[in-house]
Amino acid sequence: MRIGVPTEIKDNEYRVGMTPSGVRDLSSDGHSVFIQKGAGNGSGFADAEYEASGAKILPDADAVYNEAEMIVKVKEPIDPDLKRMKDGQLLFTYLHLAPVPDLTKTLLDKKITGVAYETITGRGGSLPLLTPMSEVAGRMSVHIGAYYLQKPNGGRGILLGGVPGTLPGDVVIIGGGIVGINAAKMAVGLGARVTILDTNLDRLRYLDDVFQGRVNTLASNKAHIADACARADVLVGGVLIPGASAPKLVTRDMIRDMKKGSVIVDVAIDQGGCVETAHATTHSNPTFVVDDVIHYCVANMPGAVPRTSTIALTNATLPYTRMLANLGFEKAIRENSGLAEGVNVYKGAITYKAVADSQSRSYTSLNDLL
Repeated sequence: MRIGVPTEIKDNEYRVGMTPSGVRDLSSDGHSVFIQKGAGNGSGFADAEYEASGAKILPDADAVYNEAEMIVKVKEPIDPDLKRMKDGQLLFTYLHLAPVPDLTKTLLDKKITGVAYETITGRGGSLPLLTPMSEVAGRMSVHIGAYYLQKPNGGRGILLGGVPGTLPGDVVIIGGGIVGINAAKMAVGLGARVTILDTNLDRLRYLDDVFQGRVNTLASNKAHIADACARADVLVGGVLIPGASAPKLVTRDMIRDMKKGSVIVDVAIDQGGCVETAHATTHSNPTFVVDDVIHYCVANMPGAVPRTSTIALTNATLPYTRMLANLGFEKAIRENSGLAEGVNVYKGAITYKAVADSQSRSYTSLNDLL
């Protein structure tokens, strides 16, 4: 198969869809890998490393999209990418389609086969390709919250860990999944008081065990969320419903009751955000203020630490990339039901129900199209 890896062009997105080691494996399998010139520079991977691994370096994105049968990316395509995509092309990337109907429509019109990293499932319903970036974003969220709590950055002037004789700050985490547990690790490590809310009581029991009582756990409901928001210095939104828009659990009224200069980091913003006042921001302009509360809602947080993120992502995506390349799309998804769960659009139809429901569009079973 001919596999193309273009340069990411979202604002301050320095990750790249594949490492040189990934290229080496695909080349060893007999596939042709085309890398856009300079695509790996932001992650510290030079063109020469890709060439030594068997890739061919192409001068621009037009050449990559024109040459490739499968495009491997990090983030969802934006307008320049979409204009370059060929009808029927296979796209393997994070898509997060639920909150972006315009992107969905374009992919449908071009009959793109869109396989989304974030909905591929593993054993026990895990999300193996979403997990590494959720780990990164969860860990970053507390660092970011601590930074914006500093007075020169508009915050309350709170040191999360406090010092002897001074109370530590309060970190409230909504969602006890991958983002939540990684945020909690960072917050506990800094010495903050940490509260995690989740609807799954078994998950809360697990978190209580692994943190040995160093975090407070709360069953997630409107009253508990409202109380937790009111005492939070940093609020981390880590809610996920796979493939669907995130529910707005933190309302405008709750935000009005938050402390002046507190910080919200809505990691769920890729799926529309779990905070009513949230809207996607960029690394160039990462924050805005509503009711004296700082909102950080960057939709590609891990792009700020691209070396770590690119390696972690390729570790997870490469087995599936090889499967698609070695077997071809149809045989690969027939043989791997978890990979089939990643197919969000195919032959001009939405094949992931949560996306269709979020956009009030019609849903077509993938099996009906095969």
